[in-house]
Amino acid sequence: MRSAVDTSPDRVRNLYADVALGDWVIPSSDGERVEHVIDRTSAFTRRASFEGDRFEADTLAANIDVVFLVHALGKPPNQRRLERELVLAFDSGAQPVVLMTKSDLVDDPEPARDHLVQVALGVPVLLASGVDRSGLAAIRTLAVGNKTLAFLGASGVGKSTLVNALLGDEVMDTGEVREADHRGRHTTIAAQMLRLPGEGWLIDTPGVRAVSLWLSGHGIERAFADVFDLMDRCRFRDCKHDREPGCAVRAAIEAGELDPARWASLERLVAEEQALEEEQRRRAKLDDRRTRPRTP
Repeated sequence: MRSAVDTSPDRVRNLYADVALGDWVIPSSDGERVEHVIDRTSAFTRRASFEGDRFEADTLAANIDVVFLVHALGKPPNQRRLERELVLAFDSGAQPVVLMTKSDLVDDPEPARDHLVQVALGVPVLLASGVDRSGLAAIRTLAVGNKTLAFLGASGVGKSTLVNALLGDEVMDTGEVREADHRGRHTTIAAQMLRLPGEGWLIDTPGVRAVSLWLSGHGIERAFADVFDLMDRCRFRDCKHDREPGCAVRAAIEAGELDPARWASLERLVAEEQALEEEQRRRAKLDDRRTRPRTP
C-alpha cells in the first residue's frame, strides 16, 4: 500500500480496512493503522480461488496504469486464457498490454505472437526477454509519468526474470520450468510493489493459474467486440445464435470467419458471469432475511 502523506510504500496495519497492493491510504496520526483508503482509479479483481470464498472478490492489485498480461514463448499460446485475462483487464480500468516473454528461446516469435493478436483486438502484443534484455525499453516507456505497471500471468512465464532485468538487480528469485508441462515454480510467493529506476512503479504478482471472472462491467463486450458486432447483425434481436434464420454468428462460423472455439469461450464466460450474479442475488436475499427485524 502507499501512504498519501509520502511518495514511498509504507507499512501500516490494515485492521478492518479493505486494502490491496497499490492502494493509496491515509494512516492514523500515530502511523499504526489505516485510517482511510482513497478511492481507486483501477483494480484488477477476480473471484476468490479459496474454497468457501468462491463468491467473494479477490483484488490482486489496485491503482494500476498499465497491466501486462504475460505469456511465454516456447509453448503453445493460450488464446482462451488471454480472453479471460482481457475481460478482467478491461474491467479493471487499467490499460492492458499483452507481453510475450522468453523471446530469446525461439527463432521466430511471430507465429505465436500472431496467434494471440487474433484475440487481442487492437491491444498491443509486445515481445521481451529478461535474459537478453530485448523489449525492455518499450516496457519502461509505459512507466513514463510515474505510472504504475503490473505483471500478471501464470507461473513459469518469466515474470521474475523480467522484473530483475527492469530493476537492474537480482531482486526476485527465479526457478526452473518443468519440461513435462512447461509450468514453473511459484518463485514469487507474494505480490510486491517495487520502484523502477528513473520513474514509475512495478507490481509483480504470484503466478495466477485460475483466471476466474468477477462481476463484469463491459469487459466481456470489449474483449469480444468482434463477436458482439456479429450479434448486432443478426436478423432477430433475440437471436439465440443456434438455428435461427439470418444469424450472423452462425454464418460467420460456417464461413470460417469466426473460430467456433472463440464463440464457445464467450458462451462459457457469459454463463460463468450469470451464475455469479445469481449467487450474489441469492446471498443478498439471505442477508436481507437475517437482518430484517422480526415482527411480534
